[in-house]
Amino acid sequence: MDFPFSSKLIVFTFSALTFLISIPSNAQDSISYSLEEMVQRAKDQSPASLRAKTRRENRYWGYRYFKSNYNPQLRLNGNIPSYSQAFNNVEQPDGSIQFREVNQNFIDVGLGLQQVIGPTGGTVSVNTSTNRFDNFLAGDNEVQTSWSGIPLNVNLSQPIFAYNPYKWDKKIQPLLFEESKREFVEEAERISMMVTELFFDYLIAQVNFDIASKNLSNTENIYSIEKKRYEIGATFEDKLLQVELQTLQAKQDLAQAQLDLERSSLAVNSYIGLNQNAKIKLLSPNEIPDFNVDIDEAINYAFQHRSEALGFERRMLESEADVANAKGQRLGMNLNASYGYNNAALTWGGIYENPNTQALVNLGISVPILDWGRNKARMSQALANQQLTEYEVEQERINFEQEIFTKVRNFLMIRDRIEVTKKSDEVAEKRYQIALNRYQTGNVTISDLNIAQNEKDTNKRAFFSSLKDFWIAYYELRALTLYDFENEQLLYQPEL
Repeated sequence: MDFPFSSKLIVFTFSALTFLISIPSNAQDSISYSLEEMVQRAKDQSPASLRAKTRRENRYWGYRYFKSNYNPQLRLNGNIPSYSQAFNNVEQPDGSIQFREVNQNFIDVGLGLQQVIGPTGGTVSVNTSTNRFDNFLAGDNEVQTSWSGIPLNVNLSQPIFAYNPYKWDKKIQPLLFEESKREFVEEAERISMMVTELFFDYLIAQVNFDIASKNLSNTENIYSIEKKRYEIGATFEDKLLQVELQTLQAKQDLAQAQLDLERSSLAVNSYIGLNQNAKIKLLSPNEIPDFNVDIDEAINYAFQHRSEALGFERRMLESEADVANAKGQRLGMNLNASYGYNNAALTWGGIYENPNTQALVNLGISVPILDWGRNKARMSQALANQQLTEYEVEQERINFEQEIFTKVRNFLMIRDRIEVTKKSDEVAEKRYQIALNRYQTGNVTISDLNIAQNEKDTNKRAFFSSLKDFWIAYYELRALTLYDFENEQLLYQPEL
């Protein structure tokens, strides 16, 4: 019987188990991928990986922006020029007002070096500036020019008893940046989990296609045997009809398996960034890595290296910062002090000749006398939120530990289950071959043969399902602990 595509056999080996999987013959031009190769391609080139890399880069530049706040800032500012021409009301010496044409130009340029004082939240700056004033006299071509400026000025602005954002940012922002780097590694392992699931979905679709193809071929052979037996009167018509129905069902199963195979192929290609028409050939994992996972050790690695564990510390600091902010708003005081020189002259060079001393000390204060409990409410809310954060973090720590415990136990259980499903697959395959041979000699009924076939198919699928569960759990364990238990090394070396 002709089918939409012919088949090519690919041999997959798992330890001592060897099995054949049929895939379309047009896979001659396909690209072969092992699970490790597909995982690496997804980490390097998949759209999900590119999004993760972009998020990491955004957080890196956000951290660089934070660091720049603590470095000296050299700024140039001014107006070059500020020209005006208008009729203005000009007050005369006797107090009267006359409207006169005013034609003026004003230029001011300042250069300042500013440095944040992180521990106190204040700023200190060193400044210099120059001003030039041009007065174009109406009715003649004369221009009156004068200069003023500050050759040097040192300024201090220091809040007192206020919230210091620089102090708290220096504690919180490095934790956020470190979290982002760990989240990137975790995201890479989650990508591994996703592509592993797609890998085995496609592999299982290939297995189901192979099963459906073989079942159809075997059912057609059985139908041919039953037909000959019916012609010589060795069987009844109801058995012949039963086999015919099974043949029709096998054709439907093959068509569904073909559709599932195409759908799985598209999903894999889309996720790892291949052309939708690209043909890929999957190489089943040859062996299961053998390594031990200690539950207590896994929990310890998770608390040391996971971004979520670092987030617990960061959230507690943020709640403390909110309380400090609420305290800082109860009383406002700001100290401003400056010392330097200034001067005025008819020439620019004259500004720097015998400048005058310029000094300023200013202490501003703002104290609410009657606020109807506003400060108390703000402070109480901040303390309540801090307590709530403590309770939430404590519960999340417990859940965090329980999750690691459960996932490790699940991983160990799945690894043990693989040996059972592998042996069951071998036994079911052997039993079916024996049953098929006995049926051909007339020693087994069609019902017993159908039972053997169903058990064969079920155990074959169960084996591949357990393989899929193992490898997903394998990458999940890496994501949960940021530790490679197989090679005994950290997936990410923290800098804190």
